[in-house]
Amino acid sequence: MSARVMCSLPNKQITEALAKLLELKAQLGTNDGKQLFVLKTPKGTRDYNPKQMAIREKVFSTIINCFKRHGAETIDTPVFELKETLTGKYGEDSKLIYDLKDQGGELLSLRYDLTRYHIAKVYRRDNPAMTRGRYREFYQCDFDIAGQYDPMIPDAECLKIVHEILSELQLGDFLIKMPWQEVKKEMVAEKGLSPDVADKIGEYVQLNGATELADELLQDDKLLQSKVALEGLADMKQLFEYLTFLGIKDRVVFDLSLARGLDYYTGVIYEAVLGPNQADTRMQQNEHCEPTGVGSVAAGGRYDGLVGMFDPKGRKVPCVGVSIGIERIFSIMEQKMESSDQKIRTTETQILVATAQKQLLEEKMKLVAELWKYGIKAEIIYKKNPKLLNQLQYCEETGIPLVAIIGEQEIKDGVVKLRVVSTREEVDVARENLIEEIKKRTYTS
Repeated sequence: MSARVMCSLPNKQITEALAKLLELKAQLGTNDGKQLFVLKTPKGTRDYNPKQMAIREKVFSTIINCFKRHGAETIDTPVFELKETLTGKYGEDSKLIYDLKDQGGELLSLRYDLTRYHIAKVYRRDNPAMTRGRYREFYQCDFDIAGQYDPMIPDAECLKIVHEILSELQLGDFLIKMPWQEVKKEMVAEKGLSPDVADKIGEYVQLNGATELADELLQDDKLLQSKVALEGLADMKQLFEYLTFLGIKDRVVFDLSLARGLDYYTGVIYEAVLGPNQADTRMQQNEHCEPTGVGSVAAGGRYDGLVGMFDPKGRKVPCVGVSIGIERIFSIMEQKMESSDQKIRTTETQILVATAQKQLLEEKMKLVAELWKYGIKAEIIYKKNPKLLNQLQYCEETGIPLVAIIGEQEIKDGVVKLRVVSTREEVDVARENLIEEIKKRTYTS
C-alpha cells in the first residue's frame, strides 16, 4: 500500500521530499543508521581538562592543609538527603534545592550545603553564571566548630582560616562588603519591613570600621536602649581583640551592611570579597565575555539554632563556620593561568625510564617496577623500541625533571645514567643508589 501511495505523488513532491531527506542525512552524518549523540555538559556544570585539574588540586591541597593545621576532623555524607531535612534548614533558599523522584516511599533531594570539615559537591537549582564561578553542581569546602565555648574565640579562628587560605593562594586583597541597596531590597521585598523602618536601619548599616566603630555605636542613645544591640557590640569589641592577637585585625572590616542567611544565622556573619584584579580587567575588555567580578569567595557565620532543630529534646548546640568558594577561586586562578606564560604540570612524575638501544623493554620494565616499589613516581614510553630523542622531548613537554637512561653498557656496569632535563647534565649513578638520588634531586626542588 505504501508503494502505491508513493507512486501516486507528483514527481515534484517526491523530489522535494527526497531533497529534505538528503539534507537531513547530511546534517546527521553517515553512521549506518545509528543515532548520533551530541556530547555536552548539562547547564550549570562543566568538565575540567588536566591543566585545570592541576590548578584545582593545588587549591584543594592549600585548603585541606589549612583545615588540618587548625585541628579539623573530616566527615562525609550521602549526596542526597531527606527532602524534609533540607527544606527545614534553608527557608527561602529551599526553592534552589533539586528534588528527586519518590524512591521507595522517601522524598529525597540532592544536598545543598555542607557542615564540619567537609569537601564535596553540592547542587543548587540556580541560574548559573559560568564566568563568575556560579554553577548548579559545584564543590564546597566547609570548616565548622560546634560546641559550648567562650564567645568569639571560635569565630576569630574561622576568620583566621579565611585569611590564611586567601593569603596563601595569592588572590589579592579581600574585604568584607555588601552594598546597602541589596540589603534594603531584601528587608522590604522579602522580609516585610516598611521602607521607613529600612531607611532608619540604613543610617547604621552604611557604617563600617573596626573597634573604633563599636566604641562609637556604644555611645548612641538609641542603641543604648537595646539589650541585643549592646550585646552584639560587646561581642564585636571582643572579636577584634582576638583578631589583634591572631595578627589579622587590619584585614577585617566591621561592616554593618552585611546581611545574609537571615533564615539560619543567629550571630556574627562574615564574607570575603576580592578586590578588582588584572584578570578581571582583561576579561571585561573582551566584549564577548560576561563581567567576571566573582563577588564573595568565602562566607560564614554563627548558626546556634540550626543543629537543635534536629535534636528530639531541642538542645541548643552553638555552631560557627566558614565555607570557601572553591569554584569562584578556581575561576580567578584559571584566568591567571590563561593570561600568563607559566607552564602548568599535569602530573607529578619524578622520572622517566628511557632506553638508549633497542630490545631493552624487559630491562626498562624491571627498573620502573623497582622505582614504583619504593614510592617513586615514574613513567615509561609505551613502545618497545622508542627513539631516545623522542623520550627526552616527552620529558621537556610534560615537565618531568629527571630521566633514567639505560643501555647495554649501563646494564653491564650496574649503573643508570641520570639526566637532569632542565640542564641536560648527565651523571652515572650506581643502581643501588638510584632511589636515594632521585629523592634528593626531586624532593628538594
